[in-house]
Amino acid sequence: MSLAIERLDKLIPLRDVINRYGLTAKKSLGQHFLLDRNLNDRIVNCALDKNVDLSNYTIIEIGPGPGGLTRSILECNPRELIAIEKDTRCIKAISDLKAEYKNKLVIKQSNALNINLSELGTKPIQIIANLPYNIGAPLLIKWLKQAHHINQMTLMFQKEVVDRLIAKPSSKAYGRLSVITQWLCHTKFEFDINSRAFTPPPNVTSSLITLKPRPNITSKPKFENMEKVTAAAFGQRRKMLRTSLKSLDINMIALGINPKLRAENLTVEEYVSLANAIEEK
Repeated sequence: MSLAIERLDKLIPLRDVINRYGLTAKKSLGQHFLLDRNLNDRIVNCALDKNVDLSNYTIIEIGPGPGGLTRSILECNPRELIAIEKDTRCIKAISDLKAEYKNKLVIKQSNALNINLSELGTKPIQIIANLPYNIGAPLLIKWLKQAHHINQMTLMFQKEVVDRLIAKPSSKAYGRLSVITQWLCHTKFEFDINSRAFTPPPNVTSSLITLKPRPNITSKPKFENMEKVTAAAFGQRRKMLRTSLKSLDINMIALGINPKLRAENLTVEEYVSLANAIEEK
């Protein structure tokens, strides 16, 4: 038996942790706990590749709950694991892991939406998280604005969110989030997780995705201009671009873009051209 398995077997079973600390999932916090060790290990394995040794990384986890994914991350011996948790009950529950893992675990009580990644840990940084459903998309937008601080993100969302992140032009799921995410990151769908795997089970299927920020993200266009042009286009997605983008006064024909197309018909590269045109005014 390996040292990792021996150590995990010595720890209090996660269901006993839930009972001991009264961790009834709170709907207001979007809590759905993943207790299956094999699934948690599989999530962490998706954050690894042949050239990655987590001992070189600061790992950030959001909403660790009773600590299932936390344990699997710690078993990969990261340089440091920073767990950000809002629920005081969960903080007490995972504090027991500090001694077992030689103080590699740092716990911060905070709303993850208020955290600035530049103030956390030492680069390189990876984020590995089963995200609370109610703040998953807003968190991602916040992290995309700080993508230069991140080496990789392995994240679990509702399946419909992941479908939007990986959607291709001219598909129903393709939208603002698709464009901005694919502009800044390489995306890789990993796998779906049935709702029955969670405690309590949510009403939807979940999906895991890996996002790797592109290494040569230029200063152009500015993030706010990509937000502006995608908001205008997809805010009126059933209308032609000549109508939805009229307020931005962009010469689309000069950019080689047909103004009779609709928002979902443009590629990420074409949105970059539109955002650059705003900056050049």
